Amino acid sequence: MQRQRWGRWALFIGCWTLLGIFFASQLYLSYAYSRYPIRWGQALALELTAWYIWAALSPAILWLARHFRIERSRWVRSLLVHIPASLIFTFVKLNLEIWVIGHIRWLPPRRIYPSSIHPNILTYWAIVGISHALDYYRRYRERELKASQLEAKLAQSQLQVLKMQLHPHFFFNTLHAISTLMHRDVEIADRMLARLSDLLRLTLENAGMQEVPLKEELAFLDPYLEIEQARFGDRLCVQLDIQPDTLGALVPNLLLQPLVENAIRHGIAQRAEGGRIWIMAMRKGEKLMVQIRDNGAGIPAELKDLKERVGLMNTRARLQQLYGAAHRFDLRNAPDGGLEVTLEMPFLTEDGHA
Repeated sequence: MQRQRWGRWALFIGCWTLLGIFFASQLYLSYAYSRYPIRWGQALALELTAWYIWAALSPAILWLARHFRIERSRWVRSLLVHIPASLIFTFVKLNLEIWVIGHIRWLPPRRIYPSSIHPNILTYWAIVGISHALDYYRRYRERELKASQLEAKLAQSQLQVLKMQLHPHFFFNTLHAISTLMHRDVEIADRMLARLSDLLRLTLENAGMQEVPLKEELAFLDPYLEIEQARFGDRLCVQLDIQPDTLGALVPNLLLQPLVENAIRHGIAQRAEGGRIWIMAMRKGEKLMVQIRDNGAGIPAELKDLKERVGLMNTRARLQQLYGAAHRFDLRNAPDGGLEVTLEMPFLTEDGHA
């Protein structure tokens, strides 16, 4: 904080010094070929004196500029303050300049000429204008920051709502799966309830997280797959093809379960002989690609609204909220039969690196 304050003061003095040097060169050159040339040291001392006096007066001018802003609602009142103030500060500055230069013997004396009044009045208004410009810029940045914060809070709220929609959808479906076994095989149903408790524990552990590493998402998927395999037995086969370098990549929390559930529900459950599900993850440059495919019937004509079901619609919305245009979500029939869901998203890890 102290270093930042000193930096501001250095910038403040530096700007006035540059003005003094610039106008000193103008003064020196204007007298260089006259009958009474002026030395460079004298020109520099004269101009630095003039501009350093403005530097000393500028805090008071800035105070007036902040408290009497020239705005649409009060410009008349502000002008009634700034017009006489510009004359007063010009008079004070010129008299201070004469007084200071008069005490430096090796400098030529200075007098107040009518022609020197107008440039000094313009200097006053330039300070007021710069103050207004900086204030407008500060307000613009504050509005921009507030807008981005509101946008981030809105996106976070929308994501939280989507997760709240997804949790009951998933648990009700899982409980329904357990209820179908309750009167058929109590032992398997009991084991499924135990796995459901694991799912509840994992869900509570990650309740406040929008993204988790892929390895944690797979760990969450494992008990769900065990529950479904208890239901379907040999009719369900799941094959994982996960590249090791993708395990640390961040994915949306509860990303895989609704997609796998969709594959089981529409690709496997309706087939008497059951089927197979492939889950694949690989890195493609700066992107993570996740693919879930089954060997079911694909998307028949009577299920044109498949994309609008809760699990898929929710996944699509969450990907849009998290990654915007940086993601891809394709749902199509695979060339060799079945449904193929392909997702691409930025490859990021918990430390923020790609």
